[in-house]
Amino acid sequence: MLTVVLSGLRARWAGFVGSLVALALGVGLLATMGLGLSSTLHAPERQPERFAGAPVVVRGQDAVVVDVRRGPDTVRISERLDRPHPVETALLRELRTRWRVTVAGGPDAVGVHGPADQVRAVVGDRATVLTGGERRLADPDPERDAQALVALNALLGTAGGVTSFVSVFVVASTFAFAVALRRREFGLLRTAGATPGQVRRLLLAEAAGVGVLASAAGCALGAWAAPQLARLLVEEGLAPAWFAIGDARWPFHAAFWTGVTVAVAGAVAASRRAGRIGPTAALREADVDSGVLPLGRRLLGAALLLTGAALLVWTCVDDPYALLKRKTYTTQPMLLISGVALLAPLLVRPVARLLPLPGVTGLLVRANTAAALRRTSAVAAPVLVTVALAGSLFGSAVTVTTARGAEAREQTAARYVITGEGLTAEPLRAAGGTAKGGVTVSATAATSVFVRDGDSALVKYAARAVADPAAFADLARLPVLAGDVRDLDDGSIVVNEEWERRRIGDRVQVWLADGRTTTLRVVAVLAPGTGDNGPYLTTANAPGAGRPDRIDVGTGPGYREQPDAALARAMAATGGTVRTADAWAAETHPPVSRTTRLGLLLVLGIAVVYTVIALANTLVMATSVRGGELASLRLAGATRAQILRVVAGESLLAVVIGSLLGVAVTAVCLGGLAAALAALSAPVAVAVPWGVVGAAAGTCAVVATAATVLPAWRLTR
Repeated sequence: MLTVVLSGLRARWAGFVGSLVALALGVGLLATMGLGLSSTLHAPERQPERFAGAPVVVRGQDAVVVDVRRGPDTVRISERLDRPHPVETALLRELRTRWRVTVAGGPDAVGVHGPADQVRAVVGDRATVLTGGERRLADPDPERDAQALVALNALLGTAGGVTSFVSVFVVASTFAFAVALRRREFGLLRTAGATPGQVRRLLLAEAAGVGVLASAAGCALGAWAAPQLARLLVEEGLAPAWFAIGDARWPFHAAFWTGVTVAVAGAVAASRRAGRIGPTAALREADVDSGVLPLGRRLLGAALLLTGAALLVWTCVDDPYALLKRKTYTTQPMLLISGVALLAPLLVRPVARLLPLPGVTGLLVRANTAAALRRTSAVAAPVLVTVALAGSLFGSAVTVTTARGAEAREQTAARYVITGEGLTAEPLRAAGGTAKGGVTVSATAATSVFVRDGDSALVKYAARAVADPAAFADLARLPVLAGDVRDLDDGSIVVNEEWERRRIGDRVQVWLADGRTTTLRVVAVLAPGTGDNGPYLTTANAPGAGRPDRIDVGTGPGYREQPDAALARAMAATGGTVRTADAWAAETHPPVSRTTRLGLLLVLGIAVVYTVIALANTLVMATSVRGGELASLRLAGATRAQILRVVAGESLLAVVIGSLLGVAVTAVCLGGLAAALAALSAPVAVAVPWGVVGAAAGTCAVVATAATVLPAWRLTR
């Protein structure tokens, strides 16, 4: 058997090149992404900066600690505060009487030059004692390194998932098509006495051989590519400057065995079909496409399609906000793509009939396309993957960010929005009384609140602290479902529909930004929107919020286009960036951020590379076995140019069919996203990225034409 396998690999090496390259690339990408992921799991241990010279740091309480019920037990959980408490004055005085104390950069922490155990005994539970490397937790933004890796971790994880999906898809379809082209060979083997089991083992052994070679090459590729990827991520601003690839070995093991498993799994279904080929049936049907969609494939395709559609509907109804998350709209289309791809042979003929192709050449192209279902489906499937991913990924990203920008603009009636840290609204308030037509000034600041979710969880919400509730109500255009924002005062809160207690008049226990607890009355309930409709409370309930970071300025009818000199000076004196509300919404909510665009291009680039390999491999194999057919056309009087136009037209028609199926999947995904936005009472502005979809389809068309015309030109010489 081993001799037969090795002989077969040597004799048909050209047919295995595409699968080997695709699999090697997949393993290389998996190893690269795995090495990148392993490097994002742990941020580097930074040395303390703020209190580097003090052996002990005493830090004020920095978390809300609440007892919750988890089953029969009571569990103490904590949530980090935005700003730690200052060290108590009495405690600070006591520490100074015993040891030298260093104060640096604020009252939240002090350095103590004394023995750690004695300091702990004095502090007790009044503060937190940090020693060794933990002293860095008192530095400004101590979690910045870990936070910098969160988005990178999601990006590499998504890219790795897409790589796995597309590699399985391409390798399985390539093996299936290669088996279809070898039916005559299998028929001869069966005639010579080979059993079905021997035929199956032959194919699986070939797949395992390809898998081992490709996986070994892929691991070598990954070892070289991972440092290059890290350097590129740093240069493009997707990773912090210190990011580098570690020395983990598990990504190589995972990538290698995944590659071998993918190769063997991709050949399993094809080997079963090959084993069922009978001697005479194989010889009789070698050039006829029949039985291309067995019952098992029909059932699996239908199940995946229905599961994908049902999951989309269920998520839209149960948790519509989940559809707005990048992880969801990146992975959810894969079920629909897989289902449509498996059912592609069933869809080829109906779609082909819908496309008008004039003339005799068009008639021949359509007839050949409909007759050669395996070839057409093998070409359409990778195109479907690329177009569907391009449309759904970019379309979903642009749709979500456009909806957020539109929502932000709709929620303020202000003429101008001023943003920045530490703003002052006093110059505007002073100018507002004498300005023509009147000026309304609403200043808000970022804060946070904590609330119980049932008996088992504590949830942190990003909130806005309102300085002047009356002015805020005049300028805010929030999606109020119940109550009235005008009723907001120091004893109340505005919540959104996600809160457990959300009826008007309900009294809600909340923990404020400094950890103190209070009870506030619900006066208005908002639709959840795209995620920014958090709670609103007054500045009296936002300890430590400091000066505002946003000022909305509304102008009366006396203002037409430009503010007068007094108002312009007052806005400039606030210390922030002054923009019109339209400009503010556009600049703070761009259609796609640079980071998101680069991440999506990385994912789409993987799909495009795989599609190019699959198309080239499939069409070169398919055209190379059509020598007799093309010779018959020449004998019938067809010129070489006419034959080349026919074969090119067949490939282009298959690409168009795959593109239409991909657009259909995109429409379903974006339709579900639009329904989710409507359910959240958010603006619905579906954006179809026709440019990206067209570029993906055009690339497929160019590659398919070249991979068909070049071998056909050689065969018709």
